[in-house]
Amino acid sequence: MKRVIFATGNEHKMVEIRMILEGLGMEILSQKEAGIIADIVEDGSTFEENAMIKAGKIAEIAHGIEEYKDAVVLADDSGLEIDYLNKEPGIYSARYMGENTSYDIKNQTLLNRLDGVADDRRTARFVCAIAAVFPDGSGEVVRGTMEGIIGHEIIGENGFGYDPIFFLPQYGMTSAQLSPEKKNELSHRGEGLRKMRSVIESKMQG
Repeated sequence: MKRVIFATGNEHKMVEIRMILEGLGMEILSQKEAGIIADIVEDGSTFEENAMIKAGKIAEIAHGIEEYKDAVVLADDSGLEIDYLNKEPGIYSARYMGENTSYDIKNQTLLNRLDGVADDRRTARFVCAIAAVFPDGSGEVVRGTMEGIIGHEIIGENGFGYDPIFFLPQYGMTSAQLSPEKKNELSHRGEGLRKMRSVIESKMQG
């Protein structure tokens, strides 16, 4: 277990992942950097199921490659749940309105759907399930969340995806206005990664 391979090609995500897993004593590679190509159908009904589907598929390939046979393979599935919209877009967050639709359009559409809805009914959360498949074939899944509300406009340049409409009342700003360090401290992915880091460290000691 000298390497971690994370099932993503998203560089924004890899920056967060490397910051939080730094000091683990393992090389952190994206699936793309490891040269692993896989067509994965995420047909689970929960974030956890989809994360494990991805981790399992990438692990099956990685553990068959000599260089990566001892790697820990991680995958996440994350999204936004808006309570007023029956937890939409949920597990379809990345595919909401089509994968090639810009987030400016997705975000504005969600704001339009919530037009006139009071703040106390705009509650929402980011969810991130992170799955691990270890060299011995065992698996673990953890979940992180970040609670907030949907704001009334698109604000902020620091985040990506739905960050510019996700408002944190206690900080008076959106997730896209947080510094990268503060976002890692508060975010659903940050919480999930810290939990997974503990799982990996425990496994290494065991």
